[in-house]
Amino acid sequence: APSQRDLWETYLPAFRTLVKDGNVYSIMTAYNRIYGEAASASNSLYSILRDKWGFNGYVVSDCGAIADMWKTHHVAKDAAEASAMAVKEGCDLNCGNSYEKLTDALQDGLITEADLDVALHRLMRARFKLGMFDSDEKVPYAKIPFSVNNNPKHKVLALKAAQKSIVLLKNENAILPLSKNLKNIAVIGPNADNIQSLWGNYNGMPKNPVTVLEGIKNKVGAQVNVHFEEGAPLAKGIPTMEVIPSAYFSTEDGKQGLTAAYYNSTEWKGAPLFTRVDQAVNFQWDIDTPDSRLKIGNYSVRWSGYITPPKSGTYYFSDWGKPYLDFQIEDLVSGGGKHTHHPSVNAKEVYLEVGKNYAITIKYSNLYGNAEARVLWSTPEKNKLERAVNLAEDSDVTVLVLGLNERLEGEEMRIDVEGFSKGDRTALDLPLEQRELMRALVATGKPIVLVLLNGSALAINYAQEHVPAILSAGYPGQEGGNAIADVLFGDYNPAGRLPVTYYKSVDDLPDFEDYSMKGRTYRYFEGEALYPFGYGLSYTQFSYDAIKTSGRLAADKVLNVQVTVTNSGDRDG
Repeated sequence: APSQRDLWETYLPAFRTLVKDGNVYSIMTAYNRIYGEAASASNSLYSILRDKWGFNGYVVSDCGAIADMWKTHHVAKDAAEASAMAVKEGCDLNCGNSYEKLTDALQDGLITEADLDVALHRLMRARFKLGMFDSDEKVPYAKIPFSVNNNPKHKVLALKAAQKSIVLLKNENAILPLSKNLKNIAVIGPNADNIQSLWGNYNGMPKNPVTVLEGIKNKVGAQVNVHFEEGAPLAKGIPTMEVIPSAYFSTEDGKQGLTAAYYNSTEWKGAPLFTRVDQAVNFQWDIDTPDSRLKIGNYSVRWSGYITPPKSGTYYFSDWGKPYLDFQIEDLVSGGGKHTHHPSVNAKEVYLEVGKNYAITIKYSNLYGNAEARVLWSTPEKNKLERAVNLAEDSDVTVLVLGLNERLEGEEMRIDVEGFSKGDRTALDLPLEQRELMRALVATGKPIVLVLLNGSALAINYAQEHVPAILSAGYPGQEGGNAIADVLFGDYNPAGRLPVTYYKSVDDLPDFEDYSMKGRTYRYFEGEALYPFGYGLSYTQFSYDAIKTSGRLAADKVLNVQVTVTNSGDRDG
């Protein structure tokens, strides 16, 4: 019988291919255990990686994984012992601060200089390969200007990638593609005009992201009336946010905007280099600086003044900044800082009274470039659902844009919403508020096209039964809105296929703490899927003929299959 280690290796074909065929040079270890061993100090892992697969690059821990070994796994007594265990097994680099205790580990005899030299050699070899000790003239990477970002070629590629990722899940009575000669189109939903729903986590920040609403307006806005209502928040307590308009800011002497003090240090010390009035806090400097006199990685800004709410009610506020931004409104609400492992927006709730001036202070610090500074709010709104229903009733068709975004699904998140807990999914349904919105719109009897923006599978059983057309666009990126509009109006025939199984309920799956594959994925799931792995429709039809096989399927044997595929429909696909 195969050993546990050999059996475990069979579950890793993708990793084996990357190491043996792809020649990756860096591997990151995880937080979990492997056969009782913390992954960062797993002899099972490293023996496969280095001995069986011949990996000669370096290994880095996931952030905080070494600290986990003694704080949560309790397989070591302190950081020194955990660090020694990891280095000796083969973890060369620590994302975190535990390896600072390697000096203590050396003094206590837990590790030798020879052990450290092995890791040091691997890391230095990687740095030499990257050209870190060569002049810029010899390093290809150093010659790439920042201007290549967001160039026209990349914009075209982003559109193409988004188009190819869209999956047509349902198209009853060929409601899609929509006619460009409609009179009124309702675009409804919390993901319809929300740029945060265009990307997942650990994302870059596009310069000109196109939402679904904008994409539809770009496509048919000149000849069709396109109207928008949000209808519902993404989930309870997670409202859609926007940059606070300048009209609601004022300076100490009554001018519109905020007084901005710019410092040539990262900590707002001494006299500012200059001051000015900024109309709003809405900046994306990237690797530039706000002023040529300021140096990247060594400047800070403080905005101050007053904010005057247009109506009484519950507001939500959030910063959106890199690398550091925080805000405070009198003693009522504050938030911000660094967004480590968390989405760009973390809304804070506060009640404000109409017409009253509230003192506001916003602080930004730049430590390494990649600079963004925005302050957002969500204003009190009543009758959202009613307005959405009225709009749908007055329109020829509704494009309903629902799903998830980085504020609901991600890593170690501060969130506790029905179906979501700290970044984990406890159910596969859409959030309750979105389900209620969909049911209300279905009740109008008007045609609906559901567009899903989501990173993980959704149990949209009600939609499958009651909504005539459904698209899943994943997180489509900066050109997502234009790509979705191309599909909706027939300028691109969707050809995407689901990369995961869509289940009917989380109850169909085993406990996730069971790391075996039994009952999971298209390979081992024995229930009836809502949409199986690989599912996807088209605006055309295909026929499959002349199927031939090279024999019978058997273990450890290659079976060749030959088939003739014909596009038997009336459009390209």
